[in-house]
Amino acid sequence: MSALSFLPIAGLPEVQPGDDLVQLLQHAQLDDGNPAVHDGDVLVVAQKIVSKAENRYVDLAAIEPGIEARSLAQRCGKDARLVELVLRESSEVLRVAPGVLIVRHRLGHVVANAAIDQSNLPQQGERALLLPADPDASARALRASLQQQYGIRVAVLISDSFGRAWRMGVCGVCVGCSGLRALVDQRGRLDRSGRALQVTQLAIADQLCATATLVCGEAAEGRPMVIARGVAAEYFSEEEHGAAELIRPITQDLFR
Repeated sequence: MSALSFLPIAGLPEVQPGDDLVQLLQHAQLDDGNPAVHDGDVLVVAQKIVSKAENRYVDLAAIEPGIEARSLAQRCGKDARLVELVLRESSEVLRVAPGVLIVRHRLGHVVANAAIDQSNLPQQGERALLLPADPDASARALRASLQQQYGIRVAVLISDSFGRAWRMGVCGVCVGCSGLRALVDQRGRLDRSGRALQVTQLAIADQLCATATLVCGEAAEGRPMVIARGVAAEYFSEEEHGAAELIRPITQDLFR
């Protein structure tokens, strides 16, 4: 198995609504020191710049919180307008405590605050940034554009940082996937002792996004694109699986 490399793209500008992310990548690659995209690479893109390019901004000044939002805001100590926005992006409220609002996002993710973020946004009033409306579709569009521009086989992952049940801290996860098998089922394969694996499923897309996040950073590093090189060919797929494969069905959610 070849070694894995994670190569950051430096020098990207602040992304604006309507920006072409592949074009920004091409301009950045003209600078010395930035790697080119090769056949068989996986491009990991931070969710935030995808949402910015897709203009997923919401002005909190335009949000009028309802009764439920005001009640939850008192319980968790958050801005009622933000809570109202969380409710609009969610299908279910799962946990509420001081400083904590855990919901099931409309896409199925169980996450704090519906993954709505206010960090690293231009200081233009009180704005919040939502997840892409359809992150898998966003990944497919980026992959199609990359393959058209470069004429090579690539995969695209869109990453975000989520907390996890029973674990401290946030970790990079995949919210959008194209060209890669997000979840690899190894059940039935034999281990080194000849025993059949019973439960092993590899969250390949999450593993790659978590590692890429170490290179991207979480604060003011300004490296929202990372090329993962050396990913095994068996994980690539022309069939569209999507990050939705990584979401545990409600019927199997033992933490509810």
